Parts: sequence; C-alpha cells; structure tokens
Amino acid sequence: MKLLIEAIGFGIATGAVIALGAVGFSVQFGISNVLNITYGSMMTLAAFVGYAFLQLNVNVWIVMAITSAVIGVASVVFNRILLEPLKRRGTSFVGIIIATVSAAIVLQYAIVVFVGATAHSFGEQSGRTLTVLDLVFTTSQVIIICTTVALMVGFHLLLTRTKIGRAMRATSTNRTVARACGIRTERIIDFTWLLSGAMCGAAGVALAITTVSFDFTLGSTFLIYMIAAAVLGGIGQPYGAMVGGLVVGIASQVAGAYWSPAYQDVIAFVILIIMLLVRPRGLFSAGAVTRRLANT
Repeated sequence: MKLLIEAIGFGIATGAVIALGAVGFSVQFGISNVLNITYGSMMTLAAFVGYAFLQLNVNVWIVMAITSAVIGVASVVFNRILLEPLKRRGTSFVGIIIATVSAAIVLQYAIVVFVGATAHSFGEQSGRTLTVLDLVFTTSQVIIICTTVALMVGFHLLLTRTKIGRAMRATSTNRTVARACGIRTERIIDFTWLLSGAMCGAAGVALAITTVSFDFTLGSTFLIYMIAAAVLGGIGQPYGAMVGGLVVGIASQVAGAYWSPAYQDVIAFVILIIMLLVRPRGLFSAGAVTRRLANT
C-alpha cells in the first residue's frame, strides 16, 4: 500500500508537468490546426536555456519565468517563418506534420552542436520533503504542482472571462467567420503561439528540475506522454489535456513502481492506442467543451 501511495504522489508531480506541456500542445492544435511535433524539441531547448541562466546564479524559479518568455517568442517566430508560409502555399495537414518532424530533428541536433551530447543537470533543486495526506512530495514538486494549477486556473479565466479568450474560441471554431466578424485572427494566432510556447518553456524547465540529468533527447522522449494526455482528453481540448496529463502521470508511475521503470513509456503508448481505438475524439469531445464554454 505504501508503494502505491508513493507512486501516486510521484504520478501527481509528473502529471503536473505533463499537463502543463499537453495544454500548450492542445492549444496550438486547437487554434492553428497544426500537430506540432517540434514541441518536444522546444521543450529540450527550454531545458538548456534554463540551464544556461542557472549557470549565472539566477534563482531557478526566475529561470523558469525567463525561459517561458524566451520559448514563447521562439514559438511565434517558428510559426511565422515556417508554418504560416507553408499554409499559404496550400501545404496539406500531413505535409505540415512532416515539416514539424523535420524541424524537430534539425533543432534537436542543433542543440547537440552547441552543448554537446553529454548529460547535464540542474543540480539539487528538490528541497526538503513534505508529506500531504500520506503523499510524499519534495518542495520543488509542490511548487511545480501549485504553478501548474495556477496557470490552469489563469488559462481557464482567460478563455472564459476575457475578450481575447472569446476571440481565441471563435478563431478555433471557424477562422473565416471570426475574421468576417472583425477579429484579427493573425494576432490571435500569434498570441496563441506565444502562450502555448510559454507553457512549453515552463514544462521544459519543470521537467529538467525533476529529472536527475537530461540530454538533447529530453523533450522528444517526453512528447509521447503529452500526446497521450492530449488524445486521452481530446486533442485540441485544453481542459481534457489537464485531466489527461494527471491520468497518464499516475498510470505511468504506478506501472513503473510495480513492474519496471521501462514500462512507463509502454503505459503511455497503451493509453494512446486504446483511446484511438475506443474513443478517438477523447474523453472531452469538442462539442461538449464548446457548449460548456458557450454558457460561461
């Protein structure tokens, strides 16, 4: 029983990181209709940018904020210089996925050129151990969980209580109609990539903090967890990605505790395959989310 409780605790902490990344991934897809595989390499870039700032003796949580801003801007630039031109030329959905895969590989090995293929570490950032309802967390895990919850609440309020949030929902539903209604969809898309990129940056640093060591494969390896969470909740549905991240995090940690850490990746793939077979639209269908948002 103790092993199960410990695994659930680690699963919640892992799920917070997965949810943070998965929400950004889902938002990008929901607004831009782009399945951005480069997202994983952007997380790796975030980890190394954070590592560079950490060497300047900047507080690790300030590092997370700075890195989020850097990756947010980088995401906007990436969309502007590569994806939007491809869309204007009529590149198919699959063609754009191939472009993001290619960009991910280029970025991944560009990182190797500059920092090498050796493992790096943020050092001891865990802090003291805390016990909450028999669940054991480190201080850094608690901060990451609280940060994720705060960002999720903020994102919910942005979508439901602000003018720009309504514009994002309208652009996601039908970009042409939204533009006809006077919404500047290009700026909304830029803002979306900035916001989702910031989440990607925060997730990359959070992952590096909770990982003993990392290398240039960090984000690409973790991407499958975020895709599984996004598919579980409903691809393009941020609320579903939040729930999906928690489920995938707990399931993978419990599997690793009772069988082998190698099964963590397997569980993520199993969840992904089952959802694609049984409920490909995810637990939170687009229709249900749209109706709920429309009533807010």
